[in-house]
Amino acid sequence: MTSDLIQSLATTEEMRELFSDRAVLRAMLAFEIALARAQSRLGMIPANAAGAIARATPDDFDPAAIACAARDSATVAIPFVKALAARVESIDAASAGFVHFGATSQDVIDTALILILVRARPILHRHHEQIAISLRALSDQHAATVMLSRTLLQPAPPTTFGYKAAAWFAALHRTWRRLDRSFSDALQLEFGGATGTLAAYGDRGPALAVELAKELSLRLPDAPWHTHRDRLAALIADCGIYVGSMGKIARDISLLMQDEIGEVAERGGGSSAIPNKRNPAASVLILAAATRLPGMVASYLTAMIQEQERAAGAWQAEWPIIASVIQTTGSAMSTLADMLDGLTVNAERMRANIARTRGSVFAEKAAMLLAPKLGRTAAQELIAKAARSEPLREALAQDPQIAALLKPHQIETIDSPEDYLGAAEIFRRRLLEQKD
Repeated sequence: MTSDLIQSLATTEEMRELFSDRAVLRAMLAFEIALARAQSRLGMIPANAAGAIARATPDDFDPAAIACAARDSATVAIPFVKALAARVESIDAASAGFVHFGATSQDVIDTALILILVRARPILHRHHEQIAISLRALSDQHAATVMLSRTLLQPAPPTTFGYKAAAWFAALHRTWRRLDRSFSDALQLEFGGATGTLAAYGDRGPALAVELAKELSLRLPDAPWHTHRDRLAALIADCGIYVGSMGKIARDISLLMQDEIGEVAERGGGSSAIPNKRNPAASVLILAAATRLPGMVASYLTAMIQEQERAAGAWQAEWPIIASVIQTTGSAMSTLADMLDGLTVNAERMRANIARTRGSVFAEKAAMLLAPKLGRTAAQELIAKAARSEPLREALAQDPQIAALLKPHQIETIDSPEDYLGAAEIFRRRLLEQKD
């Protein structure tokens, strides 16, 4: 079994429970019970057999024994079905022969996975909503909070923290729309029998599939999808994109939290060596998730290449990948939601960091004011020469040529951040107004 200590930074208690042995057994059992009930309604098996199968519970199974036996058959389905048949036999011996009647191992495993993903979806949605609410609030609260932009990690003309937060919001909003659609597409019943034809049921297979989908409250696909994993692949890839978007936020925050910048701060975590140190612990967890996930996405995409009607190895590789991807995504989302709830923004430090550049980040503004009169190249050369040693405002005022070309109020306000924000507020509002 995977160590909780090793997994502690890659999941949460809530996400861990989704993929616990008990949860997996519950999902597989739900398939078998639903199958028996659907077959009973169609007169394929006796009603008392369906009743006996429905009496089984997850507590009737030994997950360690099933896991051990699974290595002999390369699937947990076979030892699980054997254990279920034994349990049903102890309830009603005549009913044991109707367990898993006409189904195949992949039907129970894939549908159990889908049932687990059904439970995961609202958890992820709840985290996304918390994140979205926090980012909207941050953006509105700091719509006029000026700060440095940073290009190639160097100071650049100002922006607002509200615009930055709106851009974070918009990226996650766009990505969640794709991820949510991928959930809708992927959450479908898998039921095809041995080769995807339901031949064991004669001409009644399609009708049974309809009843089974109703019993499990799952969408019914046009046909079984044993070796066609495109819908799940889209879900996994969209998880990777969502976590990557969160990673961008975490990277920004961890950089802005550096002591020499000090513009935002998480609640933070402590240090084992430096008592007063405040580490960007939440950002670190999110960045760790964003580091792990691309490799898992690549592994899943590799596993899409499956042989004929049943895969030999690729399908068997999927379950641990999917479990890790969903848990990693949920863990990162939970962490970001909590981090944003406790994020503090130091508007004074943001303004002070602009002032610390001595106006150099407004050189573009000065050059643009002179360009209509001197041409762009000459204006840039003149500003670069004038601002080499003095603060920009003083340099402009002391240069006779520049002073003659610019109006006094243009020089006086050259380093005013509010006067050089361009369309930041327009773009901020647009980003927050994205429609579903």
